[in-house]
Amino acid sequence: MKIYFACSIIGGRQDEAAYRHIVQAMLDDGHAVPTAGNAGIVGASHAGLEPEMDPVAVYSRDIGWIDESDTLIAEVSTPSHGVGYEIGYALEHQKPVLCIFRQGVRVSKMITGNTMPGLQVAEYANEREAIEIVRNFLANLS
Repeated sequence: MKIYFACSIIGGRQDEAAYRHIVQAMLDDGHAVPTAGNAGIVGASHAGLEPEMDPVAVYSRDIGWIDESDTLIAEVSTPSHGVGYEIGYALEHQKPVLCIFRQGVRVSKMITGNTMPGLQVAEYANEREAIEIVRNFLANLS
């Protein structure tokens, strides 16, 4: 399955270790994650990638990846304008979306209160639980 993984890049990187573990689990399970190599999720550091890219190029690339993906999974513990936009875009294009966040973190009510079909929101206590939630979500899509 092709999965667009969305997470905060500019808004803060305090959850980067969780992003890496979640993405690595999806890759280990045989999924394609086009965002895995970007922004330091897996591999290269964010500092060397997107800051030099033209904003129009970033937008076009990311929208193309969402269009090509079967689903979008977003880690929303750290607020991000871009991630919010990507979630809305995916839902408007009938892509199933899973939003996960660390236990105890306040998440926008625009996410937690959204009743659009195809959106699931889940809280996790640790990275192992986050990966389990992701795997269950993906298994239910198959």
